[in-house]
Amino acid sequence: MYTIGVDIGSLVTKIVLMKDDKVIDFLIDRSSFQFNEVAKQLFHQLLAKYHLRRDDITWITSTGYGRHSLDIADDQVTEITAHARGVLFYFSNVASIIDIGGQDSKVMKIRDGKVIDFQMNDKCAAGTGRFLEVMAHALEVKLEDLGHLALSSKSPERVSSTCTVFAESEVISLFTQGAKKENIAMGIHISIAKRVGAMAKRINVIPPLVFCGGVAWNAAVKKALEDELGFRIEVPENPQITGALGAALIGYARKKK
Repeated sequence: MYTIGVDIGSLVTKIVLMKDDKVIDFLIDRSSFQFNEVAKQLFHQLLAKYHLRRDDITWITSTGYGRHSLDIADDQVTEITAHARGVLFYFSNVASIIDIGGQDSKVMKIRDGKVIDFQMNDKCAAGTGRFLEVMAHALEVKLEDLGHLALSSKSPERVSSTCTVFAESEVISLFTQGAKKENIAMGIHISIAKRVGAMAKRINVIPPLVFCGGVAWNAAVKKALEDELGFRIEVPENPQITGALGAALIGYARKKK
């Protein structure tokens, strides 16, 4: 049985192809403003790569910010549900999950494989991938280099603003005052950890805690979160695809019944 999960995020679209309960392949691309078209392009790329037809796919499940826009989906599930199921694929004993995406961040508490509580920041870009993009631009650093730069800091600067616009002004001000880029960068990562950490503490997260979403690739955010929460955090092999993976697994479970 082939199933597909599609996670249409505000910045990035992820698609996972599974055969029964095994991951065959996945693709990732920028979402742009054409959620449906980008997702379908990735879908057809996967089909062509494995010489499959639409009729070969038993079930397509969409999730994410643009899940309702995908007109080839058989069903939709929430991001909370999809990410929880995707993380459980990698870590069967997970107790808590932090997912930081392009435009929102989520914290979940898991018991016996089910979400029992969660917090979600979807009103502001602070503490998200978009926040990091803006800060990288302000520091004139490539986004993929920002975390490595931050980890070289010896004396992090304090970035106190919780608003992306004000934080950008604060970062530019620190830079013009002669603060070192690496110290500003680490201050940015600490500010994210404090914001997301506050959400995590409100629902009393406990280890094992898994960090997923595209921002989980950033080692400085992981370290800052570990410092903020006081315990080690795990990162899946492919942290960016947990939502799409979870959606595919949910589709497989539904059709298997």
